Amino acid sequence: MQKLAVLAALGIAAWAADTGARMHFLVANDDTAAAFPPSTVSFYNVGADGRLAGPSAVSTGANGIAGGYFGIARLLVAADGQDICVYASNAQSENIAGIDARTRKLMGLFRGSLSDGKLDRNGIGLAVSRDHVYAIFSGSGNIGVFRIQPGCRLQFTGDVQVQGLSGGTAEGSAIHGNMMVVTYGDGSFESFDISAALPVSHGDAQYSPGSRDDFTPGAVDITRDGHYAIFGGGSTASAVQVSDISSGKLTAAKMFNLGTAWNSGSVRLSPDERFLYVSNSSGGRVTAAFFDKMTGEVRQGCTSEPLEGFYTRFIYVGGVATELDAGTGGLLYVPEYSAESGSFVGMLRLTVTSIGCTLTEADDSPVAASPASALLSIGVYPPRPF
Repeated sequence: MQKLAVLAALGIAAWAADTGARMHFLVANDDTAAAFPPSTVSFYNVGADGRLAGPSAVSTGANGIAGGYFGIARLLVAADGQDICVYASNAQSENIAGIDARTRKLMGLFRGSLSDGKLDRNGIGLAVSRDHVYAIFSGSGNIGVFRIQPGCRLQFTGDVQVQGLSGGTAEGSAIHGNMMVVTYGDGSFESFDISAALPVSHGDAQYSPGSRDDFTPGAVDITRDGHYAIFGGGSTASAVQVSDISSGKLTAAKMFNLGTAWNSGSVRLSPDERFLYVSNSSGGRVTAAFFDKMTGEVRQGCTSEPLEGFYTRFIYVGGVATELDAGTGGLLYVPEYSAESGSFVGMLRLTVTSIGCTLTEADDSPVAASPASALLSIGVYPPRPF
């Protein structure tokens, strides 16, 4: 372990002097609460075999809340020109940290308006378009819009208040082109036109078909061509929903049951869109479902066993990230959340066969995170290309 730590430090030093071509890292929002010093993001070197070395922590200069909605992304990895940026939300402090991934330096803290400033007890979700970062403030229900500036800085440009059909506040979000899709805590979802930066509703807000039964949408992902929006959410089983958005608006979603694993707190398409990776957040498992990008159909694939230490060392799993930005994504990384003793990053290996697939935990999983971390959101560079 000591040797790995030294190698990680040498790797980070080399990255800082590099053009970026060799950069390959995983970064986590540690989301440290106010009872501790300022929160951090942690960088891990990704080796040629997918192994993680580190972490190396960078202060965000503010505090998180050590939890919140499963379906929101508390961290973004974004390339803008020569900049490689990490944006991390600090829900307790109600701001966003911009960090230069090359130098590992905090470049600034960025706030929205006074009306955004209500304690975000369920987190601040982040999404990125070509030139803007969108922040969903769970306390106020506002979507704040920030223009990306050189040096991983952000310029606040405005906000809008949104709410679900029964007054629920926004949770998960995803962007494709000029469309932003948002889920609400009351079981409804909606899409927005962001061509002029500030979100304008398409007037298509609707309840999820399963929201009156056993499914409340929270997480969302969108296919590379913008044809389908895929929703994960709270349920006592593993289920997802798919809405055809090719018309420019949401249509009635179709439910797909993926097994008995508990919850589908986050969803993430593989880079080649052959698989939909689902975090079974409350069950300590991960599911890999087969996805047909032409029809939007999802069918059962494989589900891991509960990850090592579930309910003894950690209590939830967060959003999946993939080692690679091509193919099925290589190793799968998943945060293992513990708000008391520090979190971990689990690693899983997908094996595809002629009759299905298997998903097994890697031999050297998990990797310990920073001691005060409460991980739910991670990202990898290079990121998936959509």
